[in-house]
Amino acid sequence: MAKQKSDPNYKVIAENRRARFDYAIEEDIECGIILEGSEVKSLRQGGSNIAESYAAVEEGELWLVNSYIAPYEQAKMFKHIERRRRKLLVSRKELSNLWSATQRKGMTLVPIVLYFNHKGLVKLKLGIAKGKKNHDKRATQAKRDWGREKQRLLKDRL
Repeated sequence: MAKQKSDPNYKVIAENRRARFDYAIEEDIECGIILEGSEVKSLRQGGSNIAESYAAVEEGELWLVNSYIAPYEQAKMFKHIERRRRKLLVSRKELSNLWSATQRKGMTLVPIVLYFNHKGLVKLKLGIAKGKKNHDKRATQAKRDWGREKQRLLKDRL
């Protein structure tokens, strides 16, 4: 997801940093999201949270559940509901792959990052993930700590 710094449209809106700690993400997929006008304006101001949300395949459609988009103050008549279910846009082939992945034991769809792409459209990166156990989380933490310590030792040595 390394984009050019000079691209004026690309902007990360919300990131689920906890997802990579709690889940082992096997693959990720980019999908569109159906939003109302006041939601897009609120996202441009940066008011959103996807940390507690998840995606689910229900009745042949992909939904983002429990995501928060802050209310847009200038919208007088056409306000949106902050925590409504939002439909995600993927192809039929990707939808069938996601449905089959969630039917396997322990697999879930976790939103990783919500962003504006280079065209200025809102996109969501979903991860097909498996939940980590406590010992897996401790191993990840130990590996990260050892990497930091190794860098410190190499820096001190030079």
